[in-house]
Order: sequence, then structure tokens, then C-alpha cells
Amino acid sequence: MPKILIIEDEAAIRRVLGKILSEENDTYKVEEAEDGLKGIDKIKKSDYDLVLCDIKMPKMDGIEVLAAIKKIKPEIPIVMISGHGDLDTAVHTMRLGAFDYISKPPDLNRLLNTVRNALDRKELVVENKRLKKKVSKKYEMIGESDAISQIKLIIDKVAPTDARVLVTGPNGTGKELVAHWLHEKSERAKGPMIEVNCAAIPSELIESELFGHVKGAFTSANKDRAGKFEAANGGTIFLDEIGDMSLSAQAKVLRALQESRIQRVGSDKNIKVNVRVIAATNKDLKKEISDGKFREDLYHRLAVILIKVPALNERRNDIPLLIEHFSKKIANEQGVAKKWFSKAAIQLLKEYDWTGNIRELRNVVERLIILGEAEVSETDVKLFASKK
Repeated sequence: MPKILIIEDEAAIRRVLGKILSEENDTYKVEEAEDGLKGIDKIKKSDYDLVLCDIKMPKMDGIEVLAAIKKIKPEIPIVMISGHGDLDTAVHTMRLGAFDYISKPPDLNRLLNTVRNALDRKELVVENKRLKKKVSKKYEMIGESDAISQIKLIIDKVAPTDARVLVTGPNGTGKELVAHWLHEKSERAKGPMIEVNCAAIPSELIESELFGHVKGAFTSANKDRAGKFEAANGGTIFLDEIGDMSLSAQAKVLRALQESRIQRVGSDKNIKVNVRVIAATNKDLKKEISDGKFREDLYHRLAVILIKVPALNERRNDIPLLIEHFSKKIANEQGVAKKWFSKAAIQLLKEYDWTGNIRELRNVVERLIILGEAEVSETDVKLFASKK
């Protein structure tokens, strides 16, 4: 039920507006406040879908009320009403964030249309926020184990911030999923998410890949080229397998984090970047530090928040959920009917030693869907997925 607050110092006008709204739609719940201070107090204590606010009021005028509400609950649409209206006042209130401006006495149709439009807008804002917090199915994190539940909780707390995150865990555990969750549930979700596999780029090219280069910086540099940090501006850069990055590249990444600036290879020009950094590794970085292979100062810059993704062997109770998820996903990808796994087959898969973690489990499920019977049995598992 939409909840509307009328802030108006004249009791007769409050009653008229309330009657108009109630007769138009009996699902509207209308509340009143006789001045701006009482209206703001109500907004602090309760949620409203729309505010109708007079401009000329004692104690606190409507312009001040508008500014205060926008600070407290910016998502609430506010329609300003005044008997002293002029074009300058209307423009001023709209610039301050008012949804619309109506002169007294209000035209009945104009008032009702504005109220309906404002409520529709509020619904869209709420829906957009809800969708923004949802993560796309592609990067869904499957599992209900304590470890996975804890990771999801940390992500919900950390994602809205710009805090740097270091994700650790063995290969194949889904560290990239954590990075995507962090990005998609953040305020940067509309910006780019740029992934860099530091282990897949030759050490002599990593700096150019990250920071770009200018023409003539090296033999094959035929033109200026932007790097991944510039491409990620306004969004997130995910440095996967950062433990494999060269020490010289580490020094430049450290500088970029400290100063929010980068330099293309072969240039002394500073380029300002606004990037959130998420890094991941399967290595023990503290051991790498003691071995002189990783910079301690960079580690502390990256590890503001640490998230450890457990091996699949540490979360075996999630295996049935993962099998169900992969079975449905692979069937859709292959264009075949989804297959069921018998309880005995699932139990046997739960007992295996998953050294390749979730990535290995997915491959095994795909093999069983292709080669197994309509219902994948324990025999199918022993034939096509034996670990012995």
C-alpha cells in the first residue's frame, strides 16, 4: 500500500489533499504533518513512498525540508506545492531534487497524474536497487556450507565500499566468482569489470598490458595503447594470480594504488584513474614475501579485506547442490535433456578427493551427462568418473 505524507501548515488544505487522494485510490495511506520539522521527524521514523510539501511554512520552509529529506532518504519523490508559485521557484526546487512542482489551488487531474507518476518512479528506483544487488546467474555462487555463507556475508558488507580485497584459495575454487560478486553488488556495477590473468602474460609484457604504452616505447609499439587500468576507469580491475606478477610490475601497481595515477610505458605523463582493485592468488603470499618474490608493502595495500575460498573437499555438503546446478547448466548449453543423479551416485561423488576442486567437478558432471544413462547411476560414476 503506497504511503503518502502531506506536509502543509494549513489544516484545511491538508484535509482537502488527503480526501482527494483517498477518494482517487483507497489503497493510498495518507498521513499529515503540520510543519516541516514534524514532517522530517516522521520521515526519520517511517518509510514513505511520496511526500507532498508546501513551500511557505513557519519554522522551516519547504525548500529547507526538501534539502533535508534528500539527505535523509534521497529515494523518496517529493512534489512541492505553493500558492506563491512562479517559474523561478519551480526551476529551483527541481534542481534541488523535487520530482515536480504544483501551484495552488492544484488542478485535480494534474495532481493525481503527478502522484501516480511519482509513485511509479519510486517503484522503479526500488526495483533498480534490488536488481543491482542481484548477481547475474553467470557468476552465481552455489552452496549453503558455513564457509560459503560466511563469504556471501562478507561480500554483502564489503561490496558497497571501495575497499581493496585479496581473494585466496586453491585453483578451481571459484575465486573469480567472488570478484564478480564484489563488482556486481557494488556502486561500480555500471562501470567496467576488467580481468587480467597475471600468470598468462609474459613478464616483459605485463607492464604494457596493465598500464599501456606510447608509440616507440619498444620494438613492436607501433601506436599508443591504453592499458587495463585505464580501461577499468570508473569500475573494477581484477588482478588474477597476482602472485605471478614480476617485482617491477608490482612496484608500478603499488604506485598506482598509492597515487591513483599510472604512467604508460615510455611516457612520463601521469594519467589519473579511479579504479577499485580486487586481486586473487593460489599462492601463500606471506611465504612469497619471505622468499623475496612478493612485495610486503603491496601485500598490505591489497589485503585490506581477505577472503579465503575453501577447497571443495572442505565443503562436501555443497556437492549435491553443485551437481544439480551444473547438470541444469550443461544440459542447456548442450541442448539435451537434464539428467538426474541417483542418491548413490551423488554419495559416491561426495566421497571423491577433488584435487581440481569445482572446476574438476563440473568436468565430471559434463562427462556423466554425455555418457551416462537417463538417470546417472553409481555404476555410471564408477565407469566414467572413477578417480582410481
